[in-house]
Amino acid sequence: MSKNSGVLNRNNLVQTANEHTLVSLADYVSMMADASNSNGTPRYKVGKVINRYSLDGMGRELEEYWVGDAKDSYSLRELAEYFNKEVLRSALAGTSQQRFSGDIETIYHALTDDDVSRGEQTRVRKTLERDSIDVEQLQNDFVTHQAIHTYLTKGRDVEKGTEAGDRIESAQQTINGLRGRLIAVVETVLSNLRDTDTLTLGSFDILVKINVHCTDCGTHKNLTELLSDGGCECEDGQ
Repeated sequence: MSKNSGVLNRNNLVQTANEHTLVSLADYVSMMADASNSNGTPRYKVGKVINRYSLDGMGRELEEYWVGDAKDSYSLRELAEYFNKEVLRSALAGTSQQRFSGDIETIYHALTDDDVSRGEQTRVRKTLERDSIDVEQLQNDFVTHQAIHTYLTKGRDVEKGTEAGDRIESAQQTINGLRGRLIAVVETVLSNLRDTDTLTLGSFDILVKINVHCTDCGTHKNLTELLSDGGCECEDGQ
């Protein structure tokens, strides 16, 4: 009985070691698939950022989250946001800003969201810079959903058909681009009017919010909420 138990334990240890070796080998092969030349340097931005912030296993996570079951899979935009927040979390690790770990959402949106006031953006930037965090480099290391797609499809040879979530992502990206350009134009026009003493205006922020009202069911939502919810309260085909 005791002898057999010992054999089983040793077999279990060997099996566990083999499984660990297989996982490590899979990670290594995936890493090399994202390498450009013999020097092993990743050719895509996502891979470079993974290395810079030591996000071990992140490539495999992104792959699993993207190709998971339809109910559990992440859209490319969700993957980009998840990835960027992990980059931010890594940047904060080991600093006094680690106390913000439960407030990653607030910091991330202050660094990326156009709807956040300039005053709040400045406050967060200065707080991070006081702890020797290179905010400009950090923001440059944030990736887009297109970068995630390139990394997965070309760096890791992952295939996935176009789904409704990806089409919504593309639409959101287009609208965000137009909103960003609108903000830039309005800011330039107002600044010119102020600087030529045509308009009295102090320091200002431009906030552009898009709301959608369905005249059929009466639903009123902001655009982001409408897209993330998959639409209004109307029944399909109404």
